[in-house]
Amino acid sequence: MTLDFLGATEEVTGSKFMLTTKKGAKILLDCGMYQGKGLETDKMNRELGFDPKEVDFLLLSHAHIDHSGLIPYIYKLGFRGKVFCTPATRDLCAIMLADSGRIQEADAKQFNKKKERIDKEPIEPIYTEKDAAECMSQFVSIPRELKFNITEDVSIEFFETGHMLGSSAIYITFKEGRKVRTLCYTGDVGRYSKRILPDPIAFPYADYIITESTYGDRLHSTLDDADQQLMLVVKDACAKRLGKLLIPSFAIGRTQEIVYTLHRLKQAGNLPDIEIFVDSPLACSATNIYRLHDENFNTDIRTFMENTKDPFGFDNLTYVRSVDDSKKLNTYNRPCIIISASGMMEAGRIKHHLANNIEDPKTTILCVGYCSPTTLGAKIMRGDTKVSIFGEEHKVRAHLERIDAYSGHADYKELIQYLSCQKGNKKLKKIFIVHGEGEVRDAYANHLKKAGFKQAYVPSFLEQTELI
Repeated sequence: MTLDFLGATEEVTGSKFMLTTKKGAKILLDCGMYQGKGLETDKMNRELGFDPKEVDFLLLSHAHIDHSGLIPYIYKLGFRGKVFCTPATRDLCAIMLADSGRIQEADAKQFNKKKERIDKEPIEPIYTEKDAAECMSQFVSIPRELKFNITEDVSIEFFETGHMLGSSAIYITFKEGRKVRTLCYTGDVGRYSKRILPDPIAFPYADYIITESTYGDRLHSTLDDADQQLMLVVKDACAKRLGKLLIPSFAIGRTQEIVYTLHRLKQAGNLPDIEIFVDSPLACSATNIYRLHDENFNTDIRTFMENTKDPFGFDNLTYVRSVDDSKKLNTYNRPCIIISASGMMEAGRIKHHLANNIEDPKTTILCVGYCSPTTLGAKIMRGDTKVSIFGEEHKVRAHLERIDAYSGHADYKELIQYLSCQKGNKKLKKIFIVHGEGEVRDAYANHLKKAGFKQAYVPSFLEQTELI
């Protein structure tokens, strides 16, 4: 059996890994989009490195676009295999992929308007909203911790990773003659002791592991510290500076955690009396899916829900869907909090809020997650004095704040804690480290080796290895 590394080997987006059995079955682990590199990203997303028509199965770890975002594209190119994932992942993909399709169409339309002025060939969207809707017919939902045969020789089992609603490690068992081989693809691993989701859980001994390293070179502060910091940022931004607090946030996962935390702070009397807006249609839809899948919640939020009907709804909180209501926030001149996608500030309504407010010294921009180095979010947060938004240059006069503890990704100690279930596993041959920037992956590999995992290995893009 061979393993091909087709994405997310030298960066944190574009997760794609292909397994090919000796009988020729092709099993794709995730099919994510590259994000945050402008026109270069478009080219990288169109050049897959495999023929979608030849793929028999797709095993999906979770719904984030950098793991699922090219499923409509390969469907458009002829993929007709089944996509196996958890029920919550399937429901989230239904809204996220459709939203991504709409963005592809809007971006292509906008780009073609510019190209018309210089008389060049128009571009086509990578895929459309229609492609996204049609590919959902290939999805098959499987509950966690249920061993499921996808072929006579291959079985899969999902295990909670606590990264986002529905996220799971995929444990795969292969039979090749008398040999039995196991591989665990962790997908993305969440933090321990989160506010909404359970902790990552252990998976059985494996021969091979593919695991992420997004924060493999650093440590996070605790969530209690983060909640305290959030309270102080809100008070400084809205009560002292009397301005808007913009929180760029991923519509799914991070937004719900921030809203729930604000609810807890409000209930404890630790928030000023201000309006809070969640300005993202996708976040509105995702929050409804969270409400439908409370079987994924941990004891923390379940205890909170014993006395509070809706953890994601409270006085002063408004969910904004329509474009007109979003535009009204441009002229809202009182202190407020605006939570809006996307988290890396590369797309969505947050870019409009940044364009309208980034030059105002009363404005505060709070980054609550990872931003790839080439994204608008990274440029703003590293202190660039000028940035381009929608093709126009803006001076960065806003006050900047960052809280990393709300990250959906474990730090290196938590990642090692997660893999501690493999201590004593004498059959473990290799741990492939992916989904991280170059220096970060190397740092995590060293941390793993110091922790006793001498099997840690950093693969290269397009590398192929034999799993014996």
